[in-house]
Amino acid sequence: MSKILVTYFSAEGNTAKLAKNLAAAADADIFEIKPETPYTAADINWKNPFSRCNKEKIGKKDVPVAGKIGNFADYDTILIGFPIWYAAAPNVVNTFVKDYDFTGKKIALFATSGGSGIGKSADKLAPYLNGKGTIVASKLFQPDEKSDILTDWIQSL
Repeated sequence: MSKILVTYFSAEGNTAKLAKNLAAAADADIFEIKPETPYTAADINWKNPFSRCNKEKIGKKDVPVAGKIGNFADYDTILIGFPIWYAAAPNVVNTFVKDYDFTGKKIALFATSGGSGIGKSADKLAPYLNGKGTIVASKLFQPDEKSDILTDWIQSL
């Protein structure tokens, strides 16, 4: 039986809620992707061209991640969750992905969004895998998605 890890970054709690429900549906372990310097409400105000999230995305900056997964090699399937920022994963997720070797692992992305779809998030995140893994699925969910829908998606991976 596959050992699953649910990883996620959540700026406002929506993706965290979804990740916890996915972990419960999959009987999986969970790891929160947290930036070393936490985001404030002003940092994630995308309407302000000088906000931190805009500077990071435009400058293609790495965002250091707090904490490490010590037993990463133990997992067969990694679910990576995030809110959609600029039609992709936030830079902190890109940095997280670069820090691990996903060789031989099944990778699936899940996301939440206030209005846009998941789009080409998988294509945009793939280069950060450094050729060491393949994303097999990506799906946008509501934060309070029904557990049977989550279970069906996990079983389809």
